[in-house]
Amino acid sequence: MSKTTKRALSWMAAIAIITAAALAGHAVAMRNGLERLRDAAGHRLDMVGVGLESDLARYEYLPSLLEMTPGVFALLAAPDNPVLRDEVNRYLQGINATAGASNLYVLNQAGVGLAASDWNDPGTPVGTDLSFRPYVKEALAHGRGRFYGVGITSKRAGYYLSYALRHQGLQRGVATVKVNLEEAEAAWKKLPGTVLLVDERGVVILSSREEWKFRPLSALAPPVLADIASTRPYGEATLAPLDWRETQGPLGAPALASVDGIGYLSSARPVRQSGWRLLVLDEVAPVRAGARYAAITAALGTSVLLLLAMVLWQRQRAIRHQLASRTALQAAHDSLEAKVAARTTELRSAISLLGEEVEARKAIEADLRATQSDLVHAGKMAALGQMSAGVVHELNQPLGALRTLSDNACVLLEQDRLDDVRGNLLRIAHLVDRLGRLTYQLKAFAHKASPVRVPVALQQVIANAQFLVSQRLRDNGVELVVQVQPAELAALGDEARLEQVLVNLLGNAIDAMAASPLRRLQVQACVVDPAPGRCLIRVSDTGPGIRADILAHLFEPFVTSKPVGTGLGLGLMLSAHIVRECGGSLRAFNRDGAGACFEIELPLAHPQETEPHE
Repeated sequence: MSKTTKRALSWMAAIAIITAAALAGHAVAMRNGLERLRDAAGHRLDMVGVGLESDLARYEYLPSLLEMTPGVFALLAAPDNPVLRDEVNRYLQGINATAGASNLYVLNQAGVGLAASDWNDPGTPVGTDLSFRPYVKEALAHGRGRFYGVGITSKRAGYYLSYALRHQGLQRGVATVKVNLEEAEAAWKKLPGTVLLVDERGVVILSSREEWKFRPLSALAPPVLADIASTRPYGEATLAPLDWRETQGPLGAPALASVDGIGYLSSARPVRQSGWRLLVLDEVAPVRAGARYAAITAALGTSVLLLLAMVLWQRQRAIRHQLASRTALQAAHDSLEAKVAARTTELRSAISLLGEEVEARKAIEADLRATQSDLVHAGKMAALGQMSAGVVHELNQPLGALRTLSDNACVLLEQDRLDDVRGNLLRIAHLVDRLGRLTYQLKAFAHKASPVRVPVALQQVIANAQFLVSQRLRDNGVELVVQVQPAELAALGDEARLEQVLVNLLGNAIDAMAASPLRRLQVQACVVDPAPGRCLIRVSDTGPGIRADILAHLFEPFVTSKPVGTGLGLGLMLSAHIVRECGGSLRAFNRDGAGACFEIELPLAHPQETEPHE
């Protein structure tokens, strides 16, 4: 026998062994999986069946209890008596509240509702003819009746238990209790698998899958459909049959079912007190998948064993090649070390170049910060130039008053009117304080200092900015409204630089309202978010607003809507930079009515940090 033939026979034998192991593993796993699934379904059926039978039998005593109530027979004898009707309604309502049924009601001999526990709710059976319902017919004919169906008035499904009421040997009416099984149905949805309750017609009346409810397992015969049409147990359901197929399991019993092409293990149990069946469906796909995995595992295990035998056979050949492999590995190791050394050298060179670039970028950043600081100071000086006319006006008034008061003091001294002289001197001292405050504000505004973050009283900052633009407000006829809530509100920032930002925003608003008929400037300050500690300053005007083409680039340098020669477009850019240095943000938008609005958001100073700062 040739070497090739031996190799082919060996491969064929190995494949046959692996196939046999896979088939055996699949069969064993499938049988064991179905047995486990059947046992679990049986326990589930017993638990669900006992609970359902308990729910069905719990209220059997309730209809017969009304036979001992004289008021019920009095109402049956005088159905048009409103006092009796109201008394029985409230009596039924009290009993049902204690029992916990869905509804309890009384019908007369003709099957018309006279009183009910839900007499004051929509859908009550009071006044409805229910003589066609099976439970009414059975009670009148046999003394008791049972029925499951959708309520004619309430449109809600339930289990009806009826009892014929007899008095002095004569049948007077029917007492009915409606039991709601929806709670039991809702509990089924928490169980594994699918739980179905099928009635005597083969229609699913309860299901853990809502889409299967009121659907028959197979197509219904015409006589059955005619009976359903007369008794209407399923309401307006279309009764479309399920795609249900059953296959014979062990001992000829139906064990496997297919619904909509999905295979299930079907376990059934009859329900006492009715001709219903309780079904539990468990998908067999996981069992089949487990069987496939078992077959694959058996095949792989057998393959591993065969491969192990082959490995042991080839071990001797591997030893012969081991020395040659070590030599090749050493050569590859040496080559790799050479490549690593070369790559390390390249990385060191790149790191050196990167360090030089970082140092260069740091120097550029330092120059940029110095330039930005100069621009901020230049903006402040430009604002001082714009305020010069107002400052001159503010100085001229106190100086003229000082001259007048000093001349009057000399005249009053000659007349020996010392009290009037003392009053003039107090007025002179007040004017000198006013001049001092003005020069202090100008000096603080023009001072070029490094940014600091200290608690700053917003009421004082806004008042200082208002003082610096007061002449422009009067010259342009602008009404300024200031609202600070609470009055002691303070933010973290630089007082002088925040004053510069507010002066810039107020000046821009005054310029924007130059042609507006209504000139109202509003400054508001409030706490916007106390949890992380943020406050907000809002400056809004009644001008024409910001053009759409400028709004998107408003805080970029040299962007302005003012005529040539009246502005460089640096004020808002510098203001945004100042606010960022204070740990806040500056944004702008147009209001719905008219005018623009600028919002400054700053860190909030905590109460224990807020102290007078000069």
